Amino acid sequence: MATRSRYTAVPAVPLVGVEEWQSQILNALKENVELLTGTRGEPDLASAAVNIARLAVSVPPVQTMQRVSANGSGVTISGASVPILEDYNQLLTDVQKLANDVANLRATVEILITQLRG
Repeated sequence: MATRSRYTAVPAVPLVGVEEWQSQILNALKENVELLTGTRGEPDLASAAVNIARLAVSVPPVQTMQRVSANGSGVTISGASVPILEDYNQLLTDVQKLANDVANLRATVEILITQLRG
């Protein structure tokens, strides 16, 4: 994917044959367009607009956790409710899948933020 935008240069505003107010408006428009396109020479490009060419973040991986597979099975021992070991282990697996999904989304968002900041 391209990382550089393609813009046509804005021609210089004529000095003769235009009213002063027209010249001021055209100069302001020219400067704003150049700032937005990043062609004005602004060192930090703080005014440059974000466009598709600057973004190259990949789609996050497919979510691995689609539903909770643990079903809450348990038993009562001496008046205390205790989960069945298999169900508890399944819940641990579900939580790990969810943590991995969150980490993948976080990595994607960090890349996107970095690209948006330029």
